[in-house]
Amino acid sequence: MFAIWDGFTDYLHGFLFGIYPYICLGVFVIGSLIRFDRDQYTWRSGSSQMLRARQLRLGSNLFHFGIIFLFFGHFIGLLTPHWAYEWLIAPATKQQVAMIAGGIAGAVCFVGLSLLLHRRLYDERIRRTSTYADTFILLLLWVQLSLGLVTLPFSFGHVDGSVMLQLSAWSQAIVTFRPGAADLIRGLDFPYHAHLVLGMTLFLITPFTRLVHIFSAPVWYLFRSWQIVRVRGGGTARPGPVARPGTQAAE
Repeated sequence: MFAIWDGFTDYLHGFLFGIYPYICLGVFVIGSLIRFDRDQYTWRSGSSQMLRARQLRLGSNLFHFGIIFLFFGHFIGLLTPHWAYEWLIAPATKQQVAMIAGGIAGAVCFVGLSLLLHRRLYDERIRRTSTYADTFILLLLWVQLSLGLVTLPFSFGHVDGSVMLQLSAWSQAIVTFRPGAADLIRGLDFPYHAHLVLGMTLFLITPFTRLVHIFSAPVWYLFRSWQIVRVRGGGTARPGPVARPGTQAAE
């Protein structure tokens, strides 16, 4: 009986951390491209700002500041090879910095997300205009963020940076298609495994939810040219009639 259970858990571990990542990434990329091509009118975040703007403004700002920091922190921290920074910072020091900075960003993000979730669930008007997918995504993000914060106490038990190196090796093995990636994170505490699985699941469901709006962040708005709406001290001068080709505009 124990042999059967051990075999099942080994298979499950190999599937979740050796095969499932590629399923999630494949659906994420292909599904997002198909949705953008076929359903561009659904490519939006679905704002409900008009219904309760104050709590949305506070919660959204805290959530987005925190989640952007966490995303790039995870991206750079997990996918940067050890040899690229070992001459500058030791793994133990890097893990301590990640724990402090990530803990602060995670707490800020948690407060913002809790405000957004409370607003979505307990405001009657917003709840009526929300889809099941909207609520499900907020709940899933809240659980994922909670799991990330739960891993912090476990990280204090590995201040030498060993767990961080294991997670980095697994991530880099996945993106470079190296075999045996799942074996690199065997023996880690359950919150780490749960955090990884739920994080990959978020990539899996992104093409089918409002999360696709992360691709449409209006970064271009910061670099656009000035648009003159009116002239100080008077109205904007209206242009005269445009002459047709081969004719002269009237005076």
